[in-house]
Amino acid sequence: MAGINKVRVPMREQPPEKRIHNFDSVPLGYSEEEAVIEAQRCLQCKDPTCEANCPVHMKIKAMIKKIAEGDFREAFLIAKEDNPIPAIAGRVCPQEDQCEGACIMGKRFDAINIGKLGAFVADWARKNGVEEEFQIKDRKEKVAVVGSGPAGISCAVDLRKLGYQVTMFEALHIAGGVLQYGIPAFRLPKDVVNYELAFLERIGVKLKLNNIVGQNIKFDELRKEFDAIFLGTGAGAPRFLNIEGEKLKGVYSANEFLIRVNLMKAYKFPEYDTPIVCGDRVGVIGAGNVAMDAARCALRLGAKEVYILYRRTKEYSPARDEEIQHAIEEGIIFKELVNPVRFLGNDDGWVTGVELVKMKLGEPDRSGRPRPIKIEGTEFIMELDTIINALGTRPNRLFLGKTPELKTTSWGGIVVDENLMTNIEGVFAGGDAISGGATVIQALGEGRKAAKSIHNYLSGIKKLPK
Repeated sequence: MAGINKVRVPMREQPPEKRIHNFDSVPLGYSEEEAVIEAQRCLQCKDPTCEANCPVHMKIKAMIKKIAEGDFREAFLIAKEDNPIPAIAGRVCPQEDQCEGACIMGKRFDAINIGKLGAFVADWARKNGVEEEFQIKDRKEKVAVVGSGPAGISCAVDLRKLGYQVTMFEALHIAGGVLQYGIPAFRLPKDVVNYELAFLERIGVKLKLNNIVGQNIKFDELRKEFDAIFLGTGAGAPRFLNIEGEKLKGVYSANEFLIRVNLMKAYKFPEYDTPIVCGDRVGVIGAGNVAMDAARCALRLGAKEVYILYRRTKEYSPARDEEIQHAIEEGIIFKELVNPVRFLGNDDGWVTGVELVKMKLGEPDRSGRPRPIKIEGTEFIMELDTIINALGTRPNRLFLGKTPELKTTSWGGIVVDENLMTNIEGVFAGGDAISGGATVIQALGEGRKAAKSIHNYLSGIKKLPK
């Protein structure tokens, strides 16, 4: 390792004092020269553990080798073989816990910056007009994909490559699911999302937007019309604390707040006449990636002070280290070891603050993190103008409420077998609809597995997909 750079090539970023005033991408991406230098750090392991730890099993070693050689076109084509949206996945997936977390180089030095290299080749391909090319031999069988988030995208792409007639149903007016409504533009630029998703229609996937299955079209009608169905309905329903004052004006779920910001373009007001109320002092309850997104959006919308209110300490936050670091750089204030007791409001029904209680950390719970324990008699009041609950999500109840025959768990997740088939023959599911909330790359992996299972099912093959 004597001749190999031990430190990764740093990613250029917008400086904090500038980026807090815009919604432009924080990372500025690698230049061609930077990408080559970073790729040349790769050891080209005989048995690449990064690939084994990737939910879609991308050919990472081969992709990086081509980048190191300056063959960006071939690197992009290799990436696209297994990942239909590399520009998106490279930006938002938790590589540090997956491919990069298993990188051999990372055992002693900096892991290879796999995610940023994947995003680089996808951006390069877009800029240079390079697209994946393949021949599709059409089949007569028809498959419906319900939901156009990551799981639905990968399932639809793989099935279309196999020749199936694929129709995708999306409840919203734009495809992409959580990629559109949940992740802010400073983390995932919307032009990147729209370009990557345009690939679906280019290969012949039929998109039916503004179509709520169970409402615009009945689930039984879908079953009659299609030979198989994939449910990628996501987890768009928020969780609540169920405490006093939660219905006060100025108290948002993170889902509503981010949908207003991202999907309804509140961040482009007054160009889009869809503003959102965001006072001077904002409190965000929770410390996951969604909490960081909401807090950083609030700051950009004009809040003077934004607090993360978390019942543990930041070292136990489920958010990515990169997102926490960016939040801290931007001035987000972490108020640790506190938990809400009730929300306070005025006579007009607007929130004015929150009563918090101090916590301490006990023995690990089922999550493997220390259990937060309330310290009796430590309640105090914190004045706030806006509160955002970022407590996690649940599967789509609007769809599930219309399909009572579908077997679900106690918390609303769709029950599937080892092939991702539900209790209804020919109906498969994956992504957040079965997990309640995971990562983009995990959803992509489940969509690919479901596509193999659907192919086996429609081909009369009973063996499990590899």
